Amino acid sequence: MAPRVGLTTERLTQAGATLADEVGFDQVTVSELARRFDVKVASLYSHVKNSHDLKTRIALLALEELADRAADALAGRAGKDALVALANVYRDYAREHPGRYAAAQFRIDPGTAAASAGVRHAKMTRALLRGYHLDEPDQTHAVRLLGSVFHGYVSIEMGGGFSHSAPDTEETWSRVLDALDALLRTWPPAS
Repeated sequence: MAPRVGLTTERLTQAGATLADEVGFDQVTVSELARRFDVKVASLYSHVKNSHDLKTRIALLALEELADRAADALAGRAGKDALVALANVYRDYAREHPGRYAAAQFRIDPGTAAASAGVRHAKMTRALLRGYHLDEPDQTHAVRLLGSVFHGYVSIEMGGGFSHSAPDTEETWSRVLDALDALLRTWPPAS
């Protein structure tokens, strides 16, 4: 079967990412994408293997977009300024693109992950942490800490978990980042 004119893997991936932002990443399927393009599902299989392949491609796109934003935000920054910039990239991206943000958490196979922009994320986070003078294994612990705090806060906030009480989430976010900065300056914590 010849590929349908105008349909490309890149176009389908972009459309899938838009769909994820609209209906949620879990709802993205090849069938739903075919409905959006008003084509038969079979006509998409020359571009994507199945829904898992489509989701993997959306995840890779999201990781690339996040890495590009992070690189721009971190340029010329160090210490707390870099920490805040990186944290805000993740939070802002999740707010603007909730489906793509969810896609960035999608489990991909190790080979694909090793060739993805996820590697850039790790390198940028490690570069940021050099300003806190962390050696291994503390640097790896700190990478995990930052990822956990950023993702945890953003996930709870996006789920409405902080919307029922004062103070405003902006104030809490600022305090969380202040606390992370203070913790990283005294890392490793006392045993």
